[in-house]
Amino acid sequence: MKVEKPSFAIFIVSGGVGASGEQLVQTVLAQFPQSEVKVQLVANVRQMEQIEGALRSAQACQGIVVHTLVDAGLRAGLIQAAQRLGVIEIDLMGPLLDHLSEALGEKPVEQPGLYRKLNQSYFERVAAIEYTLAHDDGKHPEGWRQADALILGVSRTGKTPLSLYLSMLGWRIANFPLVPEIPLPAALDEVDNRRVIGLDIDAAQLQQHRMKRQRQLGAPGQSAYADLAAIYEELEEARRIFRRRGFWVINVTDKPIESCADEVIRLLSMAARDVSR
Repeated sequence: MKVEKPSFAIFIVSGGVGASGEQLVQTVLAQFPQSEVKVQLVANVRQMEQIEGALRSAQACQGIVVHTLVDAGLRAGLIQAAQRLGVIEIDLMGPLLDHLSEALGEKPVEQPGLYRKLNQSYFERVAAIEYTLAHDDGKHPEGWRQADALILGVSRTGKTPLSLYLSMLGWRIANFPLVPEIPLPAALDEVDNRRVIGLDIDAAQLQQHRMKRQRQLGAPGQSAYADLAAIYEELEEARRIFRRRGFWVINVTDKPIESCADEVIRLLSMAARDVSR
């Protein structure tokens, strides 16, 4: 009979968003794949009341507290309170701060979240990439309203690579495939038309893309997917949708991804100027 091990809890207390502490804890937990560990983040800590709450939660479940507080007063208060309550605490920040302060002859500024503020553009790009991956190929349409742009197009027009390229520049991009006889999602009506961009392409070039895709999948030969007449019909229906709804349109025929991205950014910038007027 297999005996279930009790779950273990780690509370991460941080003055910022807690990303550094959480990443380190998760890195360590990866070494224990057979164990179930609950990780709870207590972020943006500014008051001892928040620390007391985290410590009492840890005490109630016999968990531990890991902290990355740069504020010396709060850090000392946490350590003292943990001792009083009999809670194990692990200080990830204090020893290094103390050592560097002595070695450098300089006091730390003790400002929570400073690294993130100094590297805000990097974190914004990471968030854009995460958003774009989560909203690729029509996934999670309920989140389209948070997108900087929604890209539409029939299969093999390059929606995903274009979306990912833009996300690496910091744009949150969702994309949706236009498929014959599949209705458009209701969520499309919630998106500002000025942030929706349709991709158009020459039919013969699209046929070549699809035939190549078929070969990659080990299914060469004729099919409706790569039939030129069917492709003409698909593209014409997509164009009707773009015209009827007043979406921007970019023709991607023979264009490198960088040029397509430049066009998207130009259209989004125009839309932003229109809104600000």
